[in-house]
Amino acid sequence: MAEEEKTEEQAPEKGKKFPIIIVVVLILVGLVLAGGISYFITTQVMNTGTSNGGEVKSHDPGVFVKLGDPKEGMIVNVGGIKSSRFLKVGITLEMNPDKETNLVEGKLQPMAETKIMDTTLQIVRTVKIEELDATRQDDLKSKLKSELNKALGEGSVYDVYITSFMLQ
Repeated sequence: MAEEEKTEEQAPEKGKKFPIIIVVVLILVGLVLAGGISYFITTQVMNTGTSNGGEVKSHDPGVFVKLGDPKEGMIVNVGGIKSSRFLKVGITLEMNPDKETNLVEGKLQPMAETKIMDTTLQIVRTVKIEELDATRQDDLKSKLKSELNKALGEGSVYDVYITSFMLQ
């Protein structure tokens, strides 16, 4: 009987150790899975998080050039020749400083300035009044940027900023 009591006492100890081992193993597996998932999510966010569906390119700081009169900006007749609507707009371009055909020592070259003003005025004059809505301003900026890059050479204009906008 003494032997039976020893085996009965040992049996409950083995029964207690078995569930504790399972819990410890499950906790370790959970931690490893959590770490793996965290690593995966972090690497995916770091790779795709910078683009956010848009175009973000790393470049040197650009040179900012204001178009038109320094105080007034540009005044343009919009909506066609017979229209009596005028747009007073301030446009600033962020130019690539490495393009020496356009900029020398931070100053705009006369040939580049002529191309920029001609292209900008041509685009702004042909824009319909409906397209000058504040919600469609990004479309106008992207159109200006693409047309200016065509005229000056790809990569010449980093970005277009509209600093003032008054339609009368």
